Amino acid sequence: MFNHLNLNNGKNLVCDKTFHPDMLMDVAVYVLEKDEKLEIYSEDKESAILLLTGKGYYNYEENSVEVSRSDVFEEKPYCLHVSKNTKVVVEANEYTEVLVQSKENENDFESVMYTPENSHEVIAGVEEYEGTSKRIIRTIFDYSTAPYSNMVIGEVISYTGRWNSYPPHHHPQPEVYFYKFNHPAGFGISIIDENAEVVRNNSASYIPGGVVHPQATAPGYRMYYVWMIPHFENKPWTERIFAEEHKWLVGATKYK
Repeated sequence: MFNHLNLNNGKNLVCDKTFHPDMLMDVAVYVLEKDEKLEIYSEDKESAILLLTGKGYYNYEENSVEVSRSDVFEEKPYCLHVSKNTKVVVEANEYTEVLVQSKENENDFESVMYTPENSHEVIAGVEEYEGTSKRIIRTIFDYSTAPYSNMVIGEVISYTGRWNSYPPHHHPQPEVYFYKFNHPAGFGISIIDENAEVVRNNSASYIPGGVVHPQATAPGYRMYYVWMIPHFENKPWTERIFAEEHKWLVGATKYK
């Protein structure tokens, strides 16, 4: 259910058909040094290419888009979403980390370049639970905005000492989290069903379908994670199902 990646130059596997195949998608983090290039191409899979940090260019079709990100906590994402048979070349102008999520998809669709200018974010949990679940949610794309896709990708920024993925909820589809913290010593707690694990920079959580997965951030640190969900055939992810025993928290203003 948990893993910690020591990022090295090149491909760093998070999951695929041989490693956590129950996640039903491929996820990897690529590390590029200055002047290195990464080519992404698949004959049967769509891909989302999310810039975690660095500077360079996304080259695809007839486009060359300059991308730059130095702080995932303060800067909205650059993320390129392409269908199968679309070649993408990432050029790094400095040390760069790119997360690539892929899944089989027979659909052909136009490439979409999500930038800080057209990315959507909301601040949630401000009024609930005395602010103890305050967080920023950036849904890059999901079924409501990309119904042609077989997957979902987004980001969450958890404030210091706060809870998120809260109230406890589940959904039939599996989910993967990949974490960053705002300090090398930063840490949080990932709870999956009845199991809890300390997560740190470059940790991953693998969440089976149907189990709750609340997260907590240690006081003094901020936690960032990419959240990724594959759709089931004819059953896309569209909602969070709150755990029965915690449903009373939804919309509550007084707490026992």
